[in-house]
Amino acid sequence: MNILGLSGALTHDASAALLVNGKLVCAAEEERFIREKHAKNKLPVKAVQWCLKEAGLNPLDIDVVAFPFAPIPFFSKARWHYARRYWYAPDRALDALFNGNRHYRRNKKDVLAFLQELDFDLNKTQFVPVEHHLTHASSAYHLSGFSGKSAILGVDGKGEYASTFLGYAENGRIHKIKEFFDPDSLGGLYGAITQYLGFEMLDGEFKVMGMAPYGDPHRYDLSPLLKFNGKEFKVNTRLVNTVGLRRHKQGGQAYYFSDKLIDWLGPMRVGDEIDEPYVHYAASLQKMLEDSVLALVQYYLGDIIRETGRLCFAGGVALNVKLNQRLLQLPGLKELFIQPAANDAGTAIGAATYVASLHHIPIQPLEHVYLGPAYTTEACVKACEMHPGKPQFKLLDDTIAYAAQLLAQGEPLAWFQGHMEFGPRALGNRSILGCPNTPGIADKINKQIKYRERWRPFCPSLLDTVAEDILQTTHPAPYMTITFDVAEHWKTRIPEVVHEDGTLRAQVVTKKSNPRYYDLISAVEQLTGNAVVLNTSLNRRGEPMVCSPEDALNMFLGCDLQYLIMENVLVTKKCRS
Repeated sequence: MNILGLSGALTHDASAALLVNGKLVCAAEEERFIREKHAKNKLPVKAVQWCLKEAGLNPLDIDVVAFPFAPIPFFSKARWHYARRYWYAPDRALDALFNGNRHYRRNKKDVLAFLQELDFDLNKTQFVPVEHHLTHASSAYHLSGFSGKSAILGVDGKGEYASTFLGYAENGRIHKIKEFFDPDSLGGLYGAITQYLGFEMLDGEFKVMGMAPYGDPHRYDLSPLLKFNGKEFKVNTRLVNTVGLRRHKQGGQAYYFSDKLIDWLGPMRVGDEIDEPYVHYAASLQKMLEDSVLALVQYYLGDIIRETGRLCFAGGVALNVKLNQRLLQLPGLKELFIQPAANDAGTAIGAATYVASLHHIPIQPLEHVYLGPAYTTEACVKACEMHPGKPQFKLLDDTIAYAAQLLAQGEPLAWFQGHMEFGPRALGNRSILGCPNTPGIADKINKQIKYRERWRPFCPSLLDTVAEDILQTTHPAPYMTITFDVAEHWKTRIPEVVHEDGTLRAQVVTKKSNPRYYDLISAVEQLTGNAVVLNTSLNRRGEPMVCSPEDALNMFLGCDLQYLIMENVLVTKKCRS
């Protein structure tokens, strides 16, 4: 059975994923093709076209289109909870009760229209809507490779109405234990304070997480934001997760927090520096998120975790790597699987896998996320020849050795190879690399290439041969989804990837997962003694990760990078023998 999963139901992070007889064969995000970060208000047209081409299929070959947004019944708790909590905005409350599936109807209409434009036969291809949080749950559980009963956690801003999902899976079937509904959303609360701290939602949450270790979480008490008794929580909508007239308005924009928050905490933060009191607000917010999620997991899922030792996690909040570190430390937890595309882009996969599970199709575990477009050396050469910037390039005889030498000499290197990653993390195929023992390499990449805040941490890719020694654990870490405490004797060896709190967000590379990248890091180890490279995504601030050679050249020529390697093509800005 050929199942095409789509995302973009919530007007951001549109993507497509193709499941063929239970195997995920390709997946890509629309933003990478159209060069608009998060592809806001876009449908995954280019991503669908590419997936079909990559798999050698045409629209008539698709049996099911699965979509991560479903109608919610009138008598469900979700709609009535929403109406009751938004009593102060009667238009919203009444709309939830009497027109509560309007977003679903709009989504379905738009998706069916673009599928028809792409020549899908909607009399033959079935359209199947799946509840948003079930797709998050499925994307984590069905790809985890876990056998037997497993606990499932899903936390994000919201789907149709649900914001938090706690449940379990057994024999391929997902069961709900507890859901929380908008506006009672931990992800929404975190996003609202992200806005208050001067960042954009969808991206700024990572910045708040990176800022938090510089602050004191006990300096300011943010508990008025959230009423929580260990099993139920209620967000203070007089301060955050606001709608309508309660929203703070500034510079022509309406925010998800109120004027009362400004009166309490002071004016919104501006600029790129980590300054007081905002850095302490970030620390307090991060601690509130961690403590709340851990308490919910222990209350609703604790027995299952103690019984099975397994937990699967997805949803936008699953990209909070500090939270994930604390989850991994839960008593009895032995295996934690974080869906690497845990944000809404990953719901395309989850919708497809959920439908497959309904048809009792065995689903193959996720092996890697190198699921996007790839380009040959010849295609990279042609891109250089055709580019209006007339880049200086040449073919390399020994690409691995040359790249390792550059890195060992302290040079940042743009590294473009193989299939593009699916999800928000660069994992060695669309990356900017550096040697983490080179003093100042992180600042150099921040200032001259990434143009991002200087205090944000960089992450390492490290070989499996040194992973246990550095991370002090044998737990898998292939996708940069968890932070670990760094062994003391490594902190001075790789200081440029150790964060303020002594942790790092690791990608452990194996020969099987990415042979060429593995060989490069091995070559760096021979020259430096460290089987570790600094790895950040190949893009500039505010842009999506690059997809094609043309994208890589545009990025390279628009920043201060000096060296770009695309497959076996070296592109430079200065002479080098």
